[in-house]
This record gives sequence, structure tokens and C-alpha cells, in this order.
Amino acid sequence: MPTSRGLRHAIVLATLIAGSPARGQELQELDTDRDAFTPATRPVAVGHVLTEASYSFIDNRGTPATNSFPELLIRRGATERFEWRLGFNYESGSGGSVVTAVEGGEGVEGDELASESNILYGFKALVTEQGGWAPRSSVIVEAFTPLSGDVWGTEPAITYAFGWELPRTWRLDAAIRYVLADSAEGLFDKWLPSAVLRMPVTERWEVHAEWFGSWTDGLEDEKVRPFVGPGTHFMITPSLEIGCRMGWGLTQDAAAYFVDSGLGWRF
Repeated sequence: MPTSRGLRHAIVLATLIAGSPARGQELQELDTDRDAFTPATRPVAVGHVLTEASYSFIDNRGTPATNSFPELLIRRGATERFEWRLGFNYESGSGGSVVTAVEGGEGVEGDELASESNILYGFKALVTEQGGWAPRSSVIVEAFTPLSGDVWGTEPAITYAFGWELPRTWRLDAAIRYVLADSAEGLFDKWLPSAVLRMPVTERWEVHAEWFGSWTDGLEDEKVRPFVGPGTHFMITPSLEIGCRMGWGLTQDAAAYFVDSGLGWRF
């Protein structure tokens, strides 16, 4: 059952939190993009590499579930305001629900079991720093190229992410992502807005609440797939973070439920 999978993910995360070492070291957020659907507003610090990976289980409505892994994203800081990005993902199942940052178009579709894989490549650049009401913001430009599957064609994507640091060290981030996606019907537009409220519990532990979704434009049967759900991450060391997030679809087009667990490692 999907709920039991989510419970197992939460138990593993809680066990790691309880057994983690850790005291006396200064901690700074890794700002992983996998922590939520909404990407971080900061690029990776110059000279550092941030490696992110995770596994997602997506419980599609009336069709086979989707398994997505390793959701690998490697980010390298080139300057104080710029990073390079390279990633890889494989998924099998059905449904086409985009719930992570390493998925391009509609994903695997239909009632039959199928699989596909893709690589992504691009960059993130810091646009503005927070000043008064003006948010910190970044732009991500990348492309998704399939390595296997039924649909072939590189899909360009652009994301504008922005956010504010609030009192009590809370953060409110939002983003809008556009993908020129490919399908059996041809090219179509895809819009993916999102917003997340991040709330630290301790120096090492943060929780968040997020809303995100995808809207297609150009398909014979347009898809509207909004999701809402919580998430959390915990810093085991100043350079290693683990996290889990889950969510529920709000329309019949969206998957009923998903759970995602992963890590970020900076070096």
C-alpha cells in the first residue's frame, strides 16, 4: 500500500536522525534542489560540488505505479553567481506525473508498463539578492534529452525561482517552470508553478509545506495535475543531508499519492 511505503520512508529517516552524530559544528544549508519541487534560490558556492539523488514512488490512479530513480543531479559552482548542472533519471510504470526536478515532459503515459530514461544538462544563475521586499532570485536553463523510451526529442526548460527569508529564519520560496515538452501528439507547452514554506525546527532539522502542479497547453486531452504535501530534511553532517517528502494529487489527472526520499552531499 502507498501509505505503508510512506511510513517506511519516515521510519528510516527518523532512525537516521535519532542515531546521527553531530554536535558543535557550524551548519549551513546545502540548498539542495531535490529537497522540494521548488528549487533553491541560491547556486552552489564556487569551487564546490553538490550531488543529489533520490527515489520516488508514484501511486497513479488506475494505472501501474511509477518508480523513479536515481534522480541524480550534480551541481558545480563555477562562480559566486553561476553553477553548471548535469543529471540522469530512469523511471518505469505509467502516469506521467511530474513530481521531481529531473523529469522533463509528460513522462511515461498509458495503462501499460513502460520505461524511459533521460539526461539533463544546463546551468543556474543568481539574478538578484534579497533587499527589502525584493526577493532573492535565480534562473535555471536546462534541457532534457531521452536515452530510452517511446518519445524522442530534446525538451528545453526554463525556471525562475524566487524567495524571501522571513522572521524566525522561515523561508518562503516560489517558482514558475516552463517546458517545451514532447509527446506522441508532438510538441506542447507545459507550465509548472510551485510554492513552499520552509520552517526550521532545530539547527539540523527543517520541515516544509508545499503546493505545486503542472498544466499542459497543446494536447488533445489537456492535463491539470496539482499536488500538496509536507516534507522534511535533516543534516547529518555539515556536508550531508537526508530528506523525505510526500504529496497527494488534487485532481483525477494527478497521481493519488507520491513519496520521495533522498540525500544531498556537498564536497
